[in-house]
Amino acid sequence: MDRSGIFAGEDPFVLAQSWLAEAEKSEPNDPNAIALATVDADGLPNVRMVLLKEIEAPADGNGAFVFYTNYGSKKAEEIASGKAAFVMHWKSLRRQIRVRGLVTREEGPQADAYYASRSLKSRLGAWASQQSQPLSSRTALMAEVAKISAQKGLNPPRPPFWGGFRIRPVEIEFWADGDFRLHDRFRWRRENSSQPWDVQRLNP
Repeated sequence: MDRSGIFAGEDPFVLAQSWLAEAEKSEPNDPNAIALATVDADGLPNVRMVLLKEIEAPADGNGAFVFYTNYGSKKAEEIASGKAAFVMHWKSLRRQIRVRGLVTREEGPQADAYYASRSLKSRLGAWASQQSQPLSSRTALMAEVAKISAQKGLNPPRPPFWGGFRIRPVEIEFWADGDFRLHDRFRWRRENSSQPWDVQRLNP
């Protein structure tokens, strides 16, 4: 199978890292933005943009994609099913990556370190926002931020209701635009993280 050029490599996580690194040089805003898809209890799908914060590519091949959010949010409630999917698309490169996988929480030192790296206002905002819940006004939200600021000070700890999610994929597709809509697509698939990847070229 011809997987040369931008598709070359035997580790899809390293390949994803390289594509993201390229996008960081050309994409004008948020090259790490992903459209995250989940399904509610009635089977109705939801999708929203979130920021991917890390692509883990350990030597054992058991990599993952990590993002952070409020555990009380609608997306977090729906991720409780243990499954999610996302697409990352870059107009500047005319490429995209699609991922489907199993989800676990990241609530340890890694989540603490990422939270501490955020701006103070973002850290306080995480405490103040009851994400996805009804809000009477922006004034009420800013008043809550001010109250939290007085309570938590300049070094607030990570809220217990805020942390990460790690998506361990069972399927990853790398897509690149082709002339006359004859795109290049390669799908990496496996049943679980202990198995080797099966890679197939797909029709456009």
